[in-house]
Amino acid sequence: TTGFFQAPKQVTDKGTGWFWAWALAIPASSKQVDAAKEFLSWSTSKEYVALVGETKGWVAAPPGTRASTYANPAYTEAAPFAETVLNSILAANPADATRDPVPYTGVQFVAIPEFQGIGNYVGQQVAAALAGQQSVDEALANSQQFAVREMTKAGYIE
Repeated sequence: TTGFFQAPKQVTDKGTGWFWAWALAIPASSKQVDAAKEFLSWSTSKEYVALVGETKGWVAAPPGTRASTYANPAYTEAAPFAETVLNSILAANPADATRDPVPYTGVQFVAIPEFQGIGNYVGQQVAAALAGQQSVDEALANSQQFAVREMTKAGYIE
């Protein structure tokens, strides 16, 4: 038997949930704007979710994309995690997501240009630790040093 549940919480009832979104866009330089709009409309439609469910199995339908998916008994029966995912989405509050007040909105993402580069570097450090190329403490120290350096260069830290 497999069960699905929220990650444990320790010091705050706000939990450890993440709230994320698909981000789809059409570049201003696109020469196929109409085709791109048509694709985006189709790839986020109820029909697309149904196509995936019916051809690949309902458990493969993209989770967290449409409220209607969670009202579909075929999906909820095939995806034992569906209720947990839906409850996580409904409980997420990006405006009040942390134990202490913060000057930003969000749970895990910080909307600054440096975020992706810092995230990539930290991911590489974690991978190196998992591969045994360095210790966890080294990965954390390297990541902290890189983040502080990038934040200082960007003017967030004096």
